[in-house]
Amino acid sequence: MAEPSDKQVKSVLAATSWALLGMLSYEEEVSGYDLKKWIDWSVDLYYWSPSNSQIYTELKKLQSLGLVTSRIERDEGTRSRRLYKITAAGLDAVTDWTNNAPVDPPVLKHSVLMRVTFGHLTTPARLKEMLQDHVAYAEARHRKAVEDAEGAEDEPAWAYSVLALRWAAKYYAAEREFALELIKDIDAADSIIQKAKPGSGKVRPTPGYWREVEKQVQSKRRAD
Repeated sequence: MAEPSDKQVKSVLAATSWALLGMLSYEEEVSGYDLKKWIDWSVDLYYWSPSNSQIYTELKKLQSLGLVTSRIERDEGTRSRRLYKITAAGLDAVTDWTNNAPVDPPVLKHSVLMRVTFGHLTTPARLKEMLQDHVAYAEARHRKAVEDAEGAEDEPAWAYSVLALRWAAKYYAAEREFALELIKDIDAADSIIQKAKPGSGKVRPTPGYWREVEKQVQSKRRAD
């Protein structure tokens, strides 16, 4: 069977595969279970944490493409585990991806802000509860990022990973401050809503007014 071309490899690999190849570039051999634990310890703080099934699916795909190899390791009892190792082709592929693949812009999918956007459907008190929960979440993630960065500092090969973890710590610290500031602003927004309420008790925007806003923004951009 002919080996897949670079173009074919790039077209079939998802972000999970590139992350797994990148992590395998550090180690001689590692199990899928250990890769999951490692991702939860590091990459999860600034990207995502794939499920175990995703990891094993991508590892099988990487092996079918000749980018990793695997073997079964058995202990003295009946337990066994499959260990994966990156191949020369896999190392070449992930090196090329790291250096030359287009960098996707970060996508902000903030469920808390979505709830704030539709704050007219709830109460200031409920919004503040959600934001307080988010503050606690951000504080926990900040603490984890700081601890993981400190834990990685003694390993020279992880020097760049430490930089990413420190960035994650700063991000969650800022997220916490943004949420605390937003909590203070909730009452002011509610005051605007209350003053504008008609007899029906519902505040509705002028139909189609978003089009006027769009025209104003576009006009300003052209002027700039």
